[in-house]
Formats: sequence, structure tokens, C-alpha cells
Amino acid sequence: MTGTNGFSMQNWNVDEDYISTLGMQLVKGRNFSKAFGSDSAAVVINEAAAKYLGQGDPIGKNLYSTDSKGNLETYHVIGVIKDFNYESLHSSIGPLGLFLKSNPYTASFKIAATSDITGLIRKVKSVWEKFAPGMPFHYRFLDDSFNDMYKAESRTAVTAIVFSGLAIFIACLGLFGLAMFAVERRTKEIGIRKVLGASSTGIVGLLSKEFIILVLLSFCIAAPIGWFCMHHWLEQFVYRTGIAWWIFVLSGGVALLIALLTISFQSVKAARANPVTVLKAE
Repeated sequence: MTGTNGFSMQNWNVDEDYISTLGMQLVKGRNFSKAFGSDSAAVVINEAAAKYLGQGDPIGKNLYSTDSKGNLETYHVIGVIKDFNYESLHSSIGPLGLFLKSNPYTASFKIAATSDITGLIRKVKSVWEKFAPGMPFHYRFLDDSFNDMYKAESRTAVTAIVFSGLAIFIACLGLFGLAMFAVERRTKEIGIRKVLGASSTGIVGLLSKEFIILVLLSFCIAAPIGWFCMHHWLEQFVYRTGIAWWIFVLSGGVALLIALLTISFQSVKAARANPVTVLKAE
């Protein structure tokens, strides 16, 4: 075996019902069957492994391996299953081979979501203890195993949400204080405009205009930085989604809405104030 005619492949020991139980899709050939005694020397590979065998139909081709004692073993390909991610999306799908061999330490079950999980586990445990007395019984759900692959991403998401919420809250406090200062500084101007016939809507728009400009300027600075950070993070995954432009438009719209809601109280209050009282106090 050399680097040109050999490749590394995951080997799983399964039975005739494994492929159908796990819902794997056969794209070529057939599954293992008790009707074929030669299936003990057969292998079902995935599409990634089929690519290593070259162009054409891989059915009937041979794979060679060695056992624990170094003896040569020959397996003929009887089927090809569709590629699926059996590892984290950080990794590409590698070659996989399913062999019709016993696996005395593991059993797989497919259950309905509405099943009595507790009662089902008790039944499985009783069967396990019957066929494997003295062997400890442990169980694990497949979705939990997949979730464990992305614990780091889950923690990052929670941390990002918490700190984003704090940042928005602090920013709103600062924006609210800035709005109060702006209204207080322009109290006489607002009163004069009201006396000259300016509407409340016009006053609110006047006070909000400068804050809208600041929010848009901040968005123009933050959007490229956000895109760069997200693009760098997604590059860690072999299989990843793209970053759509509308996500940044939506984010900017939400930021603008939060800013307007924050300053609207002070703006509306200043616009509805009696100009006579305001000018008299000035």
C-alpha cells in the first residue's frame, strides 16, 4: 500500500438492518442481505470513498486491508450510500466503509419522538442484560452526540447574545442622555419654531435627524467589521452558509428603530411643550 493506491477510511461494523434503521440512502448497488453468504466479505462504501476508487461504477471492485495480525483481507463493494456528515461540519466528509461484522458492544435503535422514552430504556436495558450479562449498560441519543460537536459554538452564541444585550442597553442609556442634553440645549430654538408655526412632527424630525445621521455613520463603520468577523468565523467550517446582504440591512434597520424609540420620548416631550412657557422660562 502506497500513497497513490491507498487511503484512510473509517470502518464501521454493522448488520443487515443498520442502513435502513439509520435512514441512509443507497445510491448504487444493494444493502447487506442474509440471502448472500458472501456478504461477510462485502463492503458498502459512501460516495467519498467511491471517488477514491476512480471514475466509473465502483460496484464489484475490491478493497484490501489488513487485520490485527497483518494478514491481507479482501472485500468486494456491493453498494454505495449517499454522503452524510458523521463528524462536525468543521471537517469534510471522509471515506466510510460499512462491514457486515458483529459489534458486541453497541446496539442502535430508532424510536418515535412520541415514545415512552423511560419505559423504552428499561426494556432495552432488560434485553441487553439478557444477551450481555455482566456488561455495563450505557445509552446515548444520537442528537445529543451531534449537539456535543457544537458546544463551543453554543457557548459563543450565548455569550454573544448576553454581551450584545448589555451593549445595546448601555448604548440606549447614553443615547437617552444625549437626547436630553440636545433638547435642553435647543429649548429656546424649539420654542421659537413652535411660535412661528412649526408642527410637532417637524420638531420631532428635526431633533431626530442628527441622531439618525450618527446611527447611519456607525452602521457604515460596523457593517464591514461585522462582515469580516463573520466571514472569518465561517471559514472554520468546511460546510457553511453564505452571508446575505439583507442581514446587514435588517441589523441596520433594527439599530435605527431602537435609536428612534430611545430618543422619541424626549423629542415628543419637547415638541409638545407650550412655547410660551418655554420662552418665558428662558
